[in-house]
Parts: sequence; C-alpha cells; structure tokens
Amino acid sequence: MAPIKIKQSPTSAAQTLASSQDARLLVRETLRINANLASAPSSTSASSPSSSLVAAESCGLRADSSFALLEEDFKDSRLKIICREEIDGRRCQYVAEKDGSGRFKKGSIRSVSLQTPQAPIDELMSFIRSYVAPEGFPDSVTPSYVPYMTWRALKHFFGGAMGVFTTQTLLNSVGMSRNRATPGAVAINWILKDGAGRVGKMLFARQGKKFDYDLKQLRIAGDLLMELGAGVELATAAVPHLFLPLACAANVVKNVAAVTSTSTRTPIYKAFAKGENIGDVTAKGECVGNVADLLGTGLGIMISKRNPSLVTTFALLSCGYVLSSYQEVKSVVLHTLNRARFTVAVESFLKTGCVPTLQEGNMKENIFSFPWSRNRPIVLGTRFKDAFQDPGSFLAIKPLFEKEKYMITYNPSKGNVYALLKDQAKSDDILKAAFHAHVLLHFIRSSHERRSSYSKHGEYDGQDFVGTPSTHSLLTTADLEAHIAESCKVVSNSYVFFKRKAAEQGWVMSESHLNPGRARLC
Repeated sequence: MAPIKIKQSPTSAAQTLASSQDARLLVRETLRINANLASAPSSTSASSPSSSLVAAESCGLRADSSFALLEEDFKDSRLKIICREEIDGRRCQYVAEKDGSGRFKKGSIRSVSLQTPQAPIDELMSFIRSYVAPEGFPDSVTPSYVPYMTWRALKHFFGGAMGVFTTQTLLNSVGMSRNRATPGAVAINWILKDGAGRVGKMLFARQGKKFDYDLKQLRIAGDLLMELGAGVELATAAVPHLFLPLACAANVVKNVAAVTSTSTRTPIYKAFAKGENIGDVTAKGECVGNVADLLGTGLGIMISKRNPSLVTTFALLSCGYVLSSYQEVKSVVLHTLNRARFTVAVESFLKTGCVPTLQEGNMKENIFSFPWSRNRPIVLGTRFKDAFQDPGSFLAIKPLFEKEKYMITYNPSKGNVYALLKDQAKSDDILKAAFHAHVLLHFIRSSHERRSSYSKHGEYDGQDFVGTPSTHSLLTTADLEAHIAESCKVVSNSYVFFKRKAAEQGWVMSESHLNPGRARLC
C-alpha cells in the first residue's frame, strides 16, 4: 500500500508521513474512527473528536489547541495511550497496539512527540546550550555565574592565542626550525623543561588551606604568574642559547599557576551551584573554557601567519588576558568572610552601622592582598614578642581582657594592631578578637587623621596605616591605653549586633577563613 499524504488545515504546515507499517496503521485507524463518528449517536459525539485528534496527532498531525487530549482508549481501535512524559520542556506520549483479543502486543510501544518541530536555529541553540549551560539554567545557578563564565571564556580566548606564539618561540629557540641541535638534544631539553615544571607544581601545593579562604587572591596571583611565565618563554627568542634555564623557569612559574587554577576551581564552582549540581556546573564551565581556548588558538594561528611584531602582539593579548582575569575573579560572589571581606564588612559597619550585602562586600574586596604578604595592619594570633615592646605595656592592658579569651594591642614601632589568642579561645572568641582589632585600628586611624590635619609628619592613604616611626610616636602610651579601653566598650555593645547583621545579609563567618596564627597565651 502506497504512503498516504494528508493535508492539514490552512493554519498547519503540510507534512508527509513515512511509508512505514506503523504510520499506515495509525492513519487507517484515524480515518476509520472519523467514519464511525459520522454515523455515531449524538450522545457520543462530545468525546469522540478528542479521540480522533489524539490518533491524528499520533501520526504527526497538529491538533487544534482548542481541543484537549484525553488519555482514554481509542474507540473501536487497537491503539491506546499508555502515558505522557515531559523532559527538558519537551512533551511526548506513548501508545501501544492491541491484538484481536484485546491484549497488548509485545514490542508495540512507541513514542509520539507532542511538540511542534523546532526551527533549525532553535535546535542548534539547544544543542550548544546542552554543552555550555548546566541543566535547569538559569534557575540551577546563582546570578553571578553568567558574568564569571563570560570573562572566563574571554580569558581562555586570549590565553589560547598567546599559546601559539609562546610555543612557536620555544620551538625556534630550542633549534627545531633552524637545525641548531640534534633531535636527541632537543628531546632532552624539552624533558628537563617539563620536569622542572612538575617540581614547581609540587612545591606550591604546600599553600594548603590558603586555596580555601583566599582563593580570589590566589587565583589572580596564578593568572599573573601565567603571564610572567609566558613572557619568560618569549624571552628565549632573544637569547636562544639560554633556552634551558629560561624554559625551566617559565615552566615552573606556569605550573605553579596551573596548581592555583586547579585548586581554586572547585570552591568557585561550588559558589555558583544551587543544590547538588556542582559536577554539572564544573563540566559545563570547563567546556566553555576549552571552546574559548580553541577559538583563541585559531586566532593566534591566523595572526602568526602574518608575521606580526612579537612584542606588540604579546602585549595586546596580555592586556586582554589580565583584564579578563581580573573581571572574572571580581564577578565571583562568595558567602564566606575571609580576611579581606571581613575587613570590608567591619569597616562598613563602623562607618555606617550596616553590613554590606554579599555583592557589595565581594566587589569591594581587595583581591591583591596576597596571603603571603607581611604588610598587614592587623595580625591575628601573633606571638607575644611581636606585639609588646616592654612588660609595662602588657601589664597595663591585661586587666581589660581578664574576661576575654584574647588580648588586643598596638605596636607603634611597626604600625600594626596585634591580636593575641589565649589557649582557651574558641571559634567565636577568635572572630571577636578580629572584630576588636578592626575597631581599635579604626580608632587609631581616626586619631591619626585628626593629628594629620594639624601636622604633616605622616600621610594616610585611605587603605593602610602609613607613616614613619616619628609619626607613630605621636600616639602616646596614655592615648593608646585610652583607645584600647574605649574599643573594649564598643566591642561589648556592638559585636553581637554585627554578627546578627552579617547573618541577615547571608555572610558565613568562621575563624578558619581568617587564617589565625597558631601562637596561644597559656
């Protein structure tokens, strides 16, 4: 029997049914049902059209939206709707065929789509979205996911383009293009270069927990190291006879950057995930990075064929890479209060009485305050010898902290506020000590600003307490003790209020994110 073509109403596009036995059967049953309905009593006419429409739609015909599809047996038909299913917004129904005795035939279940066929461009976009967007997007991720992935893709794009030039330069320097070395010597140099990189990767892994609480700072540091390594690789073009030491140094730096990127990747993706979909978010994020890297590599190849200025090209691509990296890190919104975000939260609280929102706190965070930097205005968990210059200053403030599990002081010679922790200090005591240290620093800076308005012995740059020893000596012992006593009163009245305000904004506080020192007063 030849395939039958059925024309739909003017509002529907014409469709041609396949000549398979299943399609012929469905069409035949539809026509037979319509013929039976023409002679059926009027009492049954109300429900019959729906059944015929179901059968017609099972054949690929579009049903008018004014009719509802009913899950009931086809009248006088061997076909029956079993169930309906929806997946990723696409609906379909399953039908099965009965034999003469009314039983279902084995293997007769088939799926029939209830969706209007998508346009080719829509199908292409759905295909791409399945690779770059997590399931349930955008409801399955936080709002900061899109800007982060945008800048991440742009960063990988520039990185891929730079990789073309650095690899080409390395190959030229090692002697592959000018036959300056035998293949064996080339292989040995390349192996030594890679081996040195692995050593650097192992050494930097000792940073440990810093990857958890200062991940933004380490992430931007890793990207800057990646740029430094690429620059060293390009330098081998100027001094090819120093290929081995320069290539080894560059590979060590780039592998350190790779460790940083890998170690901070999971906490960042975890911040985007809603629910238990971190694996999906990670997979799609890596896919976006790889696609952008391939596109960047293609761009680099096309540019390299024109023999452009190596320095100019590298400078432009580096600017794009660093800018994208900075915006990528700044777009991450974390809920935890590390030292940098804790500083933002406390300073805002002391000035305005309010704790910044998650977005505000993350945007104001200083991502260039690297964890290994020793130039910090506040030192948490310090040793006694660093905090006090003489026993008198210790004995003078000791009574103020009899009921606390910590002590706070200021060392004028170093310009730092020190928080000493007692051996009974718990998590909340450490958080309170950090809060108290910021309060004392706020009082000292305010006093310094007032003094600076009358004297020009030092300067205040708005970020860190800066000045010469003579400037610090302007703060007398009596003034310092007064500031410490005043800070104790403020902390006793405002610390609980600060914690409540921080919790209302969604901040999560833990002493581990503040990275306190291990020294304790016994």
